[in-house]
Amino acid sequence: MSLGQQLHPHLPFLRRYARALTGSQAHGDAYVRAALEAIVAAPEEFPSDVDPRLGLYKTFHAIWSSSHLEDVPVSVGGSREAIAQARLARLTPLPRQALLLTALEGFTVDDVSYLIDMDTNEVEALVEEALSEIEAQTRAKVLIIEDEPIIAMDIETIVRDLGHDVTAIAVTREDAVREAMADRPGLVLADIQLADDSSGIDAVKDILAEFSVPVIFITAFPERLLTGERPEPTFLITKPFQRSTVKAAISQALFFDEATAPA
Repeated sequence: MSLGQQLHPHLPFLRRYARALTGSQAHGDAYVRAALEAIVAAPEEFPSDVDPRLGLYKTFHAIWSSSHLEDVPVSVGGSREAIAQARLARLTPLPRQALLLTALEGFTVDDVSYLIDMDTNEVEALVEEALSEIEAQTRAKVLIIEDEPIIAMDIETIVRDLGHDVTAIAVTREDAVREAMADRPGLVLADIQLADDSSGIDAVKDILAEFSVPVIFITAFPERLLTGERPEPTFLITKPFQRSTVKAAISQALFFDEATAPA
């Protein structure tokens, strides 16, 4: 099997991680593209003594750590980039990387130790630091769009435990839009398939047509949304999910949100 064939299944998830790290589909994809170009240019330098997924993320981190957002030639809205830069000035990237790699991407502490060149104790400390910073974030009002009652209750508990408020739990597209208009949320957590066979994606489109709000999609089939063939969600949670995954995704979505940006 060629190196390209070995790496292909992992690319959608690397794109997910890159977007969560940068807060932008354009910037995230640009960093992934740069990593792939580096691999193609020098395949003999690709780590051969580890799992291909680890090697792929290791190459990505080499690009990320040696670059800056302004070095990547992509077009993004000035507002979002300004928000990202203001927040990044307050928060060292390493804690966020450690949290996302463990909570969102499912790497072990040993794996993360390899990826960011720190010992395991340092990695664990970084994760704790990131979690502490999450706890200190500005409270947000959250709309949950989820038709499975048990999952909705679980998400609601996680959201409230983080100190945020839940405006409503909607089970259909129509419910979601109505609830969003009645009490404007600062964050939306949306399943893809809803109770009446309507689409959570369509519900979010309807809401975004009225006002801007960060969105985290939830799905059992992330590869259907991470194709690289159309605009894709920046924040995506895979079912079944861990509490830490939801917590990390919420922190990142709010990290780049204008409503909670520092003055």
